[in-house]
Amino acid sequence: MSLDQVRSIADAVLYEGYLLYPYRASSHKNRSRWQFGVLGPPHATAASFGEEPEMEMQCLLAPHGGPAAVTVHLRFLQLQVREVRSTGEDGVEVPVGQLIVDGVPVMSWDEAVEREIVLTALPLGEVADAVHEVPGGEETEPVTDARGVVAGRIVRRRLPLAVRVRTRAVVDDGYVRLSVAVRNEHPEPAATKDAAIRSSLIGAHLLLRAHDADFVSLLEPPAGAAAAAGRCRQRRCWPVLAGPKGTTDTLLGAPIILYDHPEVAEQSPGALFDSTEIDEILTLRVMTMTEEEKAEARATDPRAREIIDRCDGMSPAGLQQLHGLLRDPHRPQPAAPAGPVADVRDVEPAAFDTAGAPWWDPAADASVRPGSDAVVIDGVRVAKDSLVRVHPSRRADAQDLFFAGQVARVTAVLSDVDGGTHIALVLVDDPASDLHDWYGRYFYFAPDELTPLSVEETAQYREENRS
Repeated sequence: MSLDQVRSIADAVLYEGYLLYPYRASSHKNRSRWQFGVLGPPHATAASFGEEPEMEMQCLLAPHGGPAAVTVHLRFLQLQVREVRSTGEDGVEVPVGQLIVDGVPVMSWDEAVEREIVLTALPLGEVADAVHEVPGGEETEPVTDARGVVAGRIVRRRLPLAVRVRTRAVVDDGYVRLSVAVRNEHPEPAATKDAAIRSSLIGAHLLLRAHDADFVSLLEPPAGAAAAAGRCRQRRCWPVLAGPKGTTDTLLGAPIILYDHPEVAEQSPGALFDSTEIDEILTLRVMTMTEEEKAEARATDPRAREIIDRCDGMSPAGLQQLHGLLRDPHRPQPAAPAGPVADVRDVEPAAFDTAGAPWWDPAADASVRPGSDAVVIDGVRVAKDSLVRVHPSRRADAQDLFFAGQVARVTAVLSDVDGGTHIALVLVDDPASDLHDWYGRYFYFAPDELTPLSVEETAQYREENRS
């Protein structure tokens, strides 16, 4: 498998937050870096708001029997200051925020350069610890008008960076627990916010390739590796299997929590860089921008220009594609693929045509009553106001895991268009549970993640709430 396939996922991590709608330099939120995975300079003052300088992850490998090794790719952005200078009639250059040339703005901006440090085929039996230098630099570019007259210059400057990468491995229950730590070793102090971010690693993440070994999922480890997986510790970097489902030779260490084998939605035509983006909504918002706003966005950054041009050129059919797919919940599921990695959750049913009708209309489907519908769990009928204990298990995220063992009150039993059942809950011991229930902020779990309370436990909780 080519590592380029995984880089498309890694790039989403690298550039997430690099630009935020409305993608203009004049927007206050775009004057700060919102990216994940920022490793700040170690000598930053408190006033600079510099982030921690280090991240570390631990993963498990199952060697094949030969001399196993791993190749480490550290990827990040190096901030680059783009300063526009205007040339006056006297020939003196003056830094400006914006220069208009032939009616087109040229703007000062903090952009970024992609960097990648590669440590090739590190033997798992050896410790690696080295500092890698990332050079700074300065380049200039003349700005000329249509007649060839120089109107100013663009000056791009980068500070040098120093990055320490440490790897070590220990044997644990027949598996190898590999630790990879990354630390910003920038030697200079940083007293301001601008100084700190300019000497930071931005969007830092890791890509690992195993040689003569397989990575083991820490989210769903095989039974024999569960104990060793539980002993892995993460700090600002979380490892997941990457690449096509079923492959185990590539791992992504990301500053955000992901599932194994993450994918970019096939309906997404390109990056939008806005945290928790929804392609359809952001595309529509871009289309509502004025021509002046679009011109400023195009002048802010080449990647912003790509977003504006892509949204402007999107056809109605392309926009409709962003709305996703509708699927018939009653159509039989295709057979799961054969083999040990078969998983019916990964099999997509065929899309269906609703002939223009809403996929679900409460007025048309009188059989759906979330407030009175019920589901049987462990032989017990569970409906609105039932008390259950929560046991998150379905690839639960970090927030779900906080609810493990908690008692919750059912607020509704819901069905989705794929025929699945979801239980809406509020936590009994949450002081704001009544408020959450009032405005409909519920937590959703599958029936197999819940255990109904016994009659005695239910009576006890209800009595405690009355008192």
